Amino acid sequence: MALRLAAALTLAALLPGAYFVAIRPAQLRWGATAEEVTRAIPGDELVPSPTFCATRAITIDGSAAKIWPWLAQMGYDRAGFYGYDLIENLGSTSGIRSAKGIVPAWQHPQTGDVLPISAVARMYFGEIEADRYLIWRGRTNPSDGSIVWALYPMDAGHTRLVSRIRLHYRWTQAALVLDLFTEFADPVAVPKILHGVKDRVEGRAPESLALEGIRIAVWVAAAGELAAALWLLFRWRRWWRAWLAGLAAGVTLLFVLYARAPVWMGAALVFGVFGMMFLASRTDSENPQDA
Repeated sequence: MALRLAAALTLAALLPGAYFVAIRPAQLRWGATAEEVTRAIPGDELVPSPTFCATRAITIDGSAAKIWPWLAQMGYDRAGFYGYDLIENLGSTSGIRSAKGIVPAWQHPQTGDVLPISAVARMYFGEIEADRYLIWRGRTNPSDGSIVWALYPMDAGHTRLVSRIRLHYRWTQAALVLDLFTEFADPVAVPKILHGVKDRVEGRAPESLALEGIRIAVWVAAAGELAAALWLLFRWRRWWRAWLAGLAAGVTLLFVLYARAPVWMGAALVFGVFGMMFLASRTDSENPQDA
């Protein structure tokens, strides 16, 4: 039993370790140039010593004035976030689907206005300069979190949309749960949001809810396989098979979350891990009372 417990703890340490060492650094600067990562932008001063700092960017075929209305109307109970609608807009009074057009009623945010970002969390509009940047911030001063959406024209027809998120984790508060969720979920959500803005400005239809639902189902299935493998570590006689299955499920989970590969690739990996676990269970003769 001690060996099985050590194996489970090793697996539980390996996967977060892989995230922090091999995945996180690139995710925190997704799409951004070295100059964009180091450039000071409005809002940096709101969180002077961030625990989490991410700068991401995308090139959009359109002027800053064409992109700005999509940024101005973003938010929960507003136009949505143009990302994973089935998660981000769940329960929103504006509906599950992010806006596919410009909504005049949400085009004039003012500094100090409340900005809901989910059913349980809110931020506030900070400094706003139309066609240049929009700041979301926490209520405290100094703030415990800020999100900046900044526009940098490249030429008359192309603009860089830069997102910078700075968070100071609240280690001694219950809000730490939300902070840690952000640590792992933000690298998944923000590139999708940037692509969502780009698609709308450039006139492309957003991803269907059906395909989005399949993608989320693949995430859940990979997480479920990992949880099942950890449980089977203490049930199977040949526990090392469960450990290998858990390692495969964990790698698959990291891949489907952060690789942004076609959904069919993630689904194929999930089915492969399931097949591996099924075959291993067929050859293992241990029953529950022997565990």
